[in-house]
Amino acid sequence: MSVYLGIDVGTSGTKTLAVHEDGRVLASATEEYPLYSPRPGWSEQNPEDWWQATIRSVRRVLKDGRIKAGEVSGIGLSGQMHGSVFLDKNDDVIRPALLWNDQRTAAECAEIEERAGGRKALIGMVANPALTGFTAPKILWLRNHEPRNFEKTVQVLLPKDYIRFRLTGEFATEVSDASGTLLLDVAKRRWSKKLLGKLDLDAGLLPEVYESEEVSGRLTESSAELLGLATGVPVVGGGGDQAAGAVGNGIVRRGIISATMGTSGVVFAHSNDVQIDPEGRVHTFCHAVRGKWHVMGVVLSAGGSLQWYRNQLGQMEVAAADPMGVDPYTLLTAQAAEAPAGSEGLFFLPYLTGERTPHADPDARGAWVGLSLRHGRPHMVRSVMEGATFAMRDCLEIIKGMNIPVREIRLSGGGARSEFWRQMQADIYGQKVVTINASEGPAYGVALLAAAGTGAYKDVVEACSATISVVTTTKADAKAKKTYNAAHAIYQQLYGSLKGNFGTIAEFVRKHGS
Repeated sequence: MSVYLGIDVGTSGTKTLAVHEDGRVLASATEEYPLYSPRPGWSEQNPEDWWQATIRSVRRVLKDGRIKAGEVSGIGLSGQMHGSVFLDKNDDVIRPALLWNDQRTAAECAEIEERAGGRKALIGMVANPALTGFTAPKILWLRNHEPRNFEKTVQVLLPKDYIRFRLTGEFATEVSDASGTLLLDVAKRRWSKKLLGKLDLDAGLLPEVYESEEVSGRLTESSAELLGLATGVPVVGGGGDQAAGAVGNGIVRRGIISATMGTSGVVFAHSNDVQIDPEGRVHTFCHAVRGKWHVMGVVLSAGGSLQWYRNQLGQMEVAAADPMGVDPYTLLTAQAAEAPAGSEGLFFLPYLTGERTPHADPDARGAWVGLSLRHGRPHMVRSVMEGATFAMRDCLEIIKGMNIPVREIRLSGGGARSEFWRQMQADIYGQKVVTINASEGPAYGVALLAAAGTGAYKDVVEACSATISVVTTTKADAKAKKTYNAAHAIYQQLYGSLKGNFGTIAEFVRKHGS
């Protein structure tokens, strides 16, 4: 029996999955760790926590799945994108890692655009604009604010690639995750010497770049002993969590789109060519499929908006759910179903943590607009779900406008588990949506990459075809679709109407906030 491990270094924990070569999940384990916010807008983690979680989760999977060390034929790595691990000449971590949701680098983003010769020139070099979450601004922040630490830095690694180093002793990354650093020439799938030169950064700070299914190293004797595995097991490139999750959803052919409604929301489209939005509203990255690319829109607080509602305003449903033995979200969606499509003119803007696509505005904030005496709790919870889904449709419309075909939309995340929310997504997107048999996300995707990279399949497309299939289909309701088309047009106007106010509010908070 050949078994493949997928290890996903997430923000809340590391998940390890053991997958048989036929696609069956044999065991799963997740080990959690803390996130630190030493100042408002800062987000950091200790890379050693990721490593210890990797050891524990791998050992649990081997035990729970009754898997022998010799049965593991390959390992794939995924992880939170954009993070920065700074290593010194002794390979020691210099300071806590800066994460994807860290917002301290606005000045460095402006510096990058200026050094590059403007936003348009920057997009021409690396296919994307400078955003606070990306890696390059973090490196410049270290240089600008912690010069002694910058002088010590000899290697910068992404989160999953730090785990690769601990597993194999190799400094390596792969094209999909490297795309999110803002330092990769996405079209040529290699580091951008041109931009590195303009930023006065040494290319030696960055690891070697592989394709996602390529073997990038093998388990050392010491790491194998810690994990309970055999020395020399190959570790493939893997993928950033979004590209890896797309592989896990079978988004490896043109025309198949994924809409993942998790804490954040992601609309992900496979592309055979480099297709760039000149306005930089969506990301164009290398895909985890060899020689292919993807276009991706990101909503920062999609399912996170409903989570916020549950935590802050849904205490009644939370209290009622426990003795009933049901999930509070079940009660919330049942309540939302009591209100009609369009929530009788109540709109919710889901910009609770700013927004990425399409506005790229860290100052944007959430809002209910249209409240009246007519509205009650059903309208409020439904409008939150609708607002998050409207934001996802914004991403989808940009992708369609780039002449990328949308023949099938595959749903995943919490929004795919709810029949009510699946129907809402079909109605708002205006076409049928489907779910698939695989629901394990990035860890499953990189396990398939490991299977393809070590010879179980000729490539990842064959691996996905052999293991992933559609299990549910939800068609759009014609009446609701018409209502939502009209409502979405109003929703799109609201950000423009409030944009100036968001900036004023942000300035007020900076001056008068706690």
